[in-house]
Amino acid sequence: MTQPAPQRHSIFMTLKATPAWLALPPAQRFGFLDATIRPLLAAHPAVALRYFDAEAYSAQVSDVALWETDDLAAYHSVVEALRETRFWDDYFAVVAIIPSIESGFAQHYGVAPLNQFAGVA
Repeated sequence: MTQPAPQRHSIFMTLKATPAWLALPPAQRFGFLDATIRPLLAAHPAVALRYFDAEAYSAQVSDVALWETDDLAAYHSVVEALRETRFWDDYFAVVAIIPSIESGFAQHYGVAPLNQFAGVA
C-alpha cells in the first residue's frame, strides 16, 4: 500500500501592529527582526513564512503571515517560540489564525483545483 503524499498546510495569521511596535524607529524594528525572528525561522526549516503588509487596505489588521508546512508539529513549535518573544502581544496582536489546505475540496472529490483554471501553478 502506498503512503499518501504529505498534506501541505497553509496557516494564515492576521496581525495588528501595536503602538509599541509603531513607536520603534525602523532601524530598531529591523534589528529585532534580525536578532529574534530570523534565527527563530532558521531553527524551523520545515516551516516557510510569507509576510504581507495590509495596513493600506484594512483597518482590522496591519499584516498577514502565511505559514506553510507539511509538519504541523514544526508549525506548533514556531508558534510556541514566537510566544516567548516580544513579537507576540507586545509588538503584534494576533487577531486570527486560519488553518487551511489549498484546494482541499479538489483532493477530496478528485477534481481539478480552481487555481489550475486561473493560470496559477
